[in-house]
Amino acid sequence: MSARPFFKRPAGLTLSAIVKLTGAEPVAGASLDRVITNIAPLDTAGPADLTFFDSPKFLDQLAETGAGVCLMRRGGVQPPAGVAVLFTNEPYRAFVKVASELFPGSMRPGSAFETDGIANGASVHATAKLESGVMVDPGAVIGPRAAIGSGTMIGATAVIGPDVQIGRDCSIGPGASIAHALIGDRVIVHGGCHIGQDGFGFQMGARHVKVPQLGRVIIQDNVEIGAGTTIDRGGIRDTVIGEGTKIDNLVQIAHNVQIGRHCVVVAQCGISGSVTLEDYVVLGGKVGIIEHARIGEGAQVAARSSVMRNVPAGERWGGVTNAKPIKDALREQVVIERLARGEGVRGSGQK
Repeated sequence: MSARPFFKRPAGLTLSAIVKLTGAEPVAGASLDRVITNIAPLDTAGPADLTFFDSPKFLDQLAETGAGVCLMRRGGVQPPAGVAVLFTNEPYRAFVKVASELFPGSMRPGSAFETDGIANGASVHATAKLESGVMVDPGAVIGPRAAIGSGTMIGATAVIGPDVQIGRDCSIGPGASIAHALIGDRVIVHGGCHIGQDGFGFQMGARHVKVPQLGRVIIQDNVEIGAGTTIDRGGIRDTVIGEGTKIDNLVQIAHNVQIGRHCVVVAQCGISGSVTLEDYVVLGGKVGIIEHARIGEGAQVAARSSVMRNVPAGERWGGVTNAKPIKDALREQVVIERLARGEGVRGSGQK
């Protein structure tokens, strides 16, 4: 089966342009007119490819790479003859800069129908306001009084509810639904996300009584939300996702949650109602957080942890049944493993 590229092949960048873009320093004698048209890993790169080296475990691949250009730190081994070297303190960061410049279409989901404007088969209410340059794929529905900024793409079968506001240069993936929400600029919502539906609010009793959910979802600029993630609207206050936060696939964010700026939430996390994540928090995969907990600024929570209380700012916590400072969690794990092997615990007097 012949391969077809999913991204447009770039015209390429000269070595000189890459140096200017990244600030890297070319090895003496490198031809600054050399053109790079693709990126590749060390072991498969060819003469027109850019690659990078930033770990000793790939020394064997570096020694045999056929890449045209390699980004790497100064010192250590050199790649084979014919590979132009660019020295930089952060090879991978520089590699990402170049890849983004070569393949800008990879940075956010595009139109599945290669739509220019509003496609036949899209349903846009007469009272909706779309700025120039909005793209709407077939099957999408845009409700009454919705407002969408220029450069935004609405994917096939996506549903934008009444009064929703979406800023400029956003991308709303296919099959997404957005209601009761205000969304800033340059926001990416991947396919299958559901934003602004009811929070899970019930007054429990012999017959559970549904609690009205009257808040909104507010998503600030430069947020990215992975495929299949759900974000409930607030109950009596808004659910807020702060500027620059990145949320992975299949995350559940409940009503009234407040997530700060530049947080990272990895796949399959479950964040209960009224939780607060302060700025720069990182949650590993499958973290669960009890309602009303607060995770302090810059704190990190290890994957599969269950957070049952507040986490102080800047600390690293972990623990499957009851998260605690990571050193304590690891110490407990060592004790449990020793007991399971029938060994005594040091300092306990047991044998």
